[in-house]
Amino acid sequence: MSKNLQDSVQNIIVKMPNWLGDLVMATPVLADLRRAKPHAKITAMCTSGLAPLLQEDPNIDEIYAYKRPSGWIHRKLHSEIIEAINAGHYDLGILLTNSFSSAWWFWRGGVKKRIGFKDNMRSWLLSEAVAFPKNKATQHLVKTYKELLLPLGIPISSTKPKLYSSENESIFAKSLFMPNANSKSIILGVNPGAAYGSAKCWLPERFVEVTKKLLENPNVYVVYFGDSNGASLVDSICKQLPSERVVNLAGKTTLRELVALIKCCSLILTNDSGPMHIAAALDIPLVALFGSTNDTTTGPYGNGNGLVIHKHVECSPCYKRVCPIDFKCMKKIEVEEVFNKLTALIKEQEGEQK
Repeated sequence: MSKNLQDSVQNIIVKMPNWLGDLVMATPVLADLRRAKPHAKITAMCTSGLAPLLQEDPNIDEIYAYKRPSGWIHRKLHSEIIEAINAGHYDLGILLTNSFSSAWWFWRGGVKKRIGFKDNMRSWLLSEAVAFPKNKATQHLVKTYKELLLPLGIPISSTKPKLYSSENESIFAKSLFMPNANSKSIILGVNPGAAYGSAKCWLPERFVEVTKKLLENPNVYVVYFGDSNGASLVDSICKQLPSERVVNLAGKTTLRELVALIKCCSLILTNDSGPMHIAAALDIPLVALFGSTNDTTTGPYGNGNGLVIHKHVECSPCYKRVCPIDFKCMKKIEVEEVFNKLTALIKEQEGEQK
């Protein structure tokens, strides 16, 4: 891309990813764009369900939230999206999604210059069709997203994913915790689900076991969270736990409240999931359990306190939503190992409080 165009770009739209965790991992693109183009107008385009995640982000000027069409049969929704993009009169569009439809929207929406990865026969819709990096399978997705800024002369940075919440949101989140918790209490957040599928989830009975063992420490309080789809899973786990120091908030919080809730936690136990990436972006110490996915490309990024347990069995990563065989990638993760990792983090925090 020519230097003249780089200098003239003042109205930018960024198509953010459609999955919660991927969107969090894409936030450094917004920060790097803002740093490189401090006076440009930057619009983040994302699905209406994920839009609240970015509402406090200081690196953007506007959020365009849209309802995601289900296939090409919903022509009215596609038309509405194209009309909205047309109305924005954008100089530049950056596509962090690899779909044909998103490139089509930008092309039909009159975005002057369009940058995205070559994929799904859409190169002809792009001004800059960027080849996927050769080491895509062995580098983190955060870095892969940043490579889309190279045509703008913006080098690969060390910027980490980051999320923002207001003070009022934090106050509200704290009010959801047990009234008996105090400044010396250890608040463990637990996320036993994963939107992608059960193949990413540790066994429910093991979440029960490790929670019971941790509750033997009187300073530990536990809050379980998850979306409405995972509420029944969390309900079944929490029914087996004492209610005095355990709170079940699955399906009871908005996305903004979830961010504030995780920010209030002392540490997190989670599967590979959107909440894992939220915790990493908030720099919360965590233990992440991986099975069917690849922690090299989508593990907790830039969080020095992020510990990953991944057994790397011969069939992992398979990226399947449901395990078709014996689920040994997760079964090999024992309660004792998870307990020991969490206990070490708890001892560190208790030591800092003394």
